[in-house]
Amino acid sequence: MTSARFITRNSGVAIWRQIADQIRGDISAGKLVNGARMPPEIEMATRFAVNRHTIRSAIAALTKEGVLRAEQGRGTFVANSKKLTYRIGERTRFSQILSTQVRETKGILLAHRLEEAPVDVAEALDMPSGQVIRIDTMHTADGNPVSCATAWFDAARVPNVAEDYRSSGSITFALKAAGIDDYLRKSTLIAARHAEAEELRHLKLSPGAIVLVATAINVDTEGHPLQYSKTRFAADRLEIAIDNDSAK
Repeated sequence: MTSARFITRNSGVAIWRQIADQIRGDISAGKLVNGARMPPEIEMATRFAVNRHTIRSAIAALTKEGVLRAEQGRGTFVANSKKLTYRIGERTRFSQILSTQVRETKGILLAHRLEEAPVDVAEALDMPSGQVIRIDTMHTADGNPVSCATAWFDAARVPNVAEDYRSSGSITFALKAAGIDDYLRKSTLIAARHAEAEELRHLKLSPGAIVLVATAINVDTEGHPLQYSKTRFAADRLEIAIDNDSAK
């Protein structure tokens, strides 16, 4: 049963969001397990000292995000109390990392375009100037969206990366099609922030949700930059672990 903690009013964070975050915290802490039935709305409203409409808003947000599920005539239950673990190491491959945790992973190409390299992209790819191919993608695990990403590649080196990704759903296969059989993770910077509108839509999150942002550079086996990317993970569904054994 969820435990009520302090609700901070006039803090800039909606009351329903604070309640949703506390429920999510109880699930992460193991106080609420898969299949557990949530207390009735009136009981939760009393516990948090709010009206039932506020409780409904919190429950609706968590249901939309897949944390809870509503069953007609039976109530609301915990649908997902276990986060996926995404391990970042020398070789970071989405499908391989999650293969032992889920039945199916899928990469989806959302958009792509050819553009002049922005300053930060040109610096990351060690190219003073020129054009890059930008691809916007989304990854799902067992049909549930867990991340969306934007990646840039030197257009002269991998001119067909967007088409190859569209057909394979895999950066690894798209690079192999360009004659690059292996690549390594050079660096990863991780930060957290509130999800933006496009991320809310693609990841099926509710306003105020948090995403973990991994900014990364991948290089070929000779150390030349191949890919600069910004991946946004739904923090409620996935945690990031650093694999020190393979970090260089």
